[in-house]
Amino acid sequence: MPIDHHAALIYTMVLVSAADREMSDDELEHIGNIVGHWPVFHDFDRDKLSTYAQDCAELLRGQNGLDTAIETIRAALPHKLVETAYALACDIAAADGFASQEELRLLEMLRHELAVGRLEAAAIERATRARQMTL
Repeated sequence: MPIDHHAALIYTMVLVSAADREMSDDELEHIGNIVGHWPVFHDFDRDKLSTYAQDCAELLRGQNGLDTAIETIRAALPHKLVETAYALACDIAAADGFASQEELRLLEMLRHELAVGRLEAAAIERATRARQMTL
């Protein structure tokens, strides 16, 4: 089923949140905050957020769910939003203060499948780390 760019970005966040098989409250709250504040969502109907998240979860439960979800995301994202999607993925992985091995592996898969360059990915990852830094 084809999806729009908003759904693709939400699917990306849900994938990362679910990577360790546990969607933490911090991650879910962070998804809501991102949708409410990032410019790419300025024209998004927030009432669709839970529907898109459920649609992604359903897709993941299917045969080859992860591969199908990533292909669905890739097909729906305009090229100019692939780095945005990767930035969202990094933010969700960092939302609970710890990136699990599963989340790190998924970030690697997304970087590869979305064709985010190594330098661009490193910059996005560093920016995410800088935003999460505390004393």
